[in-house]
Amino acid sequence: MQTQYTSFIVPPLALIAGAMIGYAFGLIQSNASRRHERLQREGKFKSGWAATPGSFRRIAYLLVALALVQFLFPVFFAPNGLSQWCVAAGVAAGYGLVLYRDMRRRLT
Repeated sequence: MQTQYTSFIVPPLALIAGAMIGYAFGLIQSNASRRHERLQREGKFKSGWAATPGSFRRIAYLLVALALVQFLFPVFFAPNGLSQWCVAAGVAAGYGLVLYRDMRRRLT
């Protein structure tokens, strides 16, 4: 009986955890993009390389967050389970939501 409840509850929790990671990463990327646009408008870039500092660090933070979820909640990444795909779908959905909001903001 315990296994049935676990297989029913874990995928939505994995989706929520992935969505939180994706949304947080999206917010960080969005803030960096707005900062880049502001600096570009002000003419503070001397070269194209001036825009890249911090981008690798943000990707590293995303990977660390995903690794922490994998170590803290190993049940999300059980072999032959649906939960690992739910985490990935949650990350994509959370990040996609931020991208969608930014696109709507730019089009209006």
